[in-house]
Amino acid sequence: MPRISTFYGIVIAMYFDEHEPPHFHARYAEYDAQVAIDGAVVLHGRLPPRALRLVQQWTELHSNELIANWNRARSGEGLVTIDPLP
Repeated sequence: MPRISTFYGIVIAMYFDEHEPPHFHARYAEYDAQVAIDGAVVLHGRLPPRALRLVQQWTELHSNELIANWNRARSGEGLVTIDPLP
């Protein structure tokens, strides 16, 4: 699972050949969630409220880069690292 960003103990990753809708995986401690790029809603799994808010802020800032990575992953291309939250 290619890691594309890490911030505040949260690891963001994206798998190749994933199912729709476009999403990424966010891991924090023992929590794991699939998060939709559009709207940053949790599709599966769970994150603590504070971690989810941070992931949602990060998603809003980097949605275009996330979609570009989603398209790269679907094409089998390498993914690009995305800046963390400041």
